[in-house]
Amino acid sequence: MGARQTKSAGRPRSAGKDAAILRAALELLASHGYTRMSLAQVAAAAGVSKSTIHLRWKTKADLLTAALAAARMVDAPPPSGDTRADLTAILDDFAATVERVRGMALIGTCLAEEAHTPELLALLRERTVLPRRALLCHVLEQARDRGEIRPDADLDAAVSVLLGPFYADYMAGRGGRAGWAEDAVDLVLAGLRPTGP
Repeated sequence: MGARQTKSAGRPRSAGKDAAILRAALELLASHGYTRMSLAQVAAAAGVSKSTIHLRWKTKADLLTAALAAARMVDAPPPSGDTRADLTAILDDFAATVERVRGMALIGTCLAEEAHTPELLALLRERTVLPRRALLCHVLEQARDRGEIRPDADLDAAVSVLLGPFYADYMAGRGGRAGWAEDAVDLVLAGLRPTGP
C-alpha cells in the first residue's frame, strides 16, 4: 500500500531539467525573439519533451517570464549597505540582463501584443519589473532610515528616475553608454539629499 502511494505521487521535478529549459528559453529569446520562438524549439534545445515543459509552465508567456525572473540579479553582488554602490549594482545587473536577452525588443513585443496577449505584459511586470523596482525601493528605504535622504522623498518616483535613463538612452541611440548607472544614481541621490543644516 505504502509503495503504491509513493508511486502514484509521481517523481519529483528535476532541478537540472528546469534549469536547462529556462536556459534554452532565454537563449531562444535572444536569438529568435518572442514571437518566433516556440515551445517545441525550447524542448529540443533543452533535450526534453514538450509535455515536460507543459507540466511546469502553462504557456510560452509563463515560461519566458519565469526564465527572465530566474535570470534577475544572478550576477549582482550582495547588498553592501553603501547606497550608491547598491543602487548602481542593481541598475548594472538590470542593463546586463536586458542586453543578454534582447529585452528592449521583448518590451516592444509585450506592448504591441498587450491587446492580444495581455498575460505576457502582466507576467513580465509581476516577475521582473516589479521585483526590480522593489529592490531599488528597498535600498532607498534603508538610506532614508539612515538619514541619507529626505524623510518625505517620493521613493516610487525616484525608482522611475533611476530606471528612466536606460530607456531614454536606448531610444536616443546611446544605449550601452558606460557610466549611465552611476550618473543616474548620483543625479537621484543629489535630488533626495536632506535640506537644511
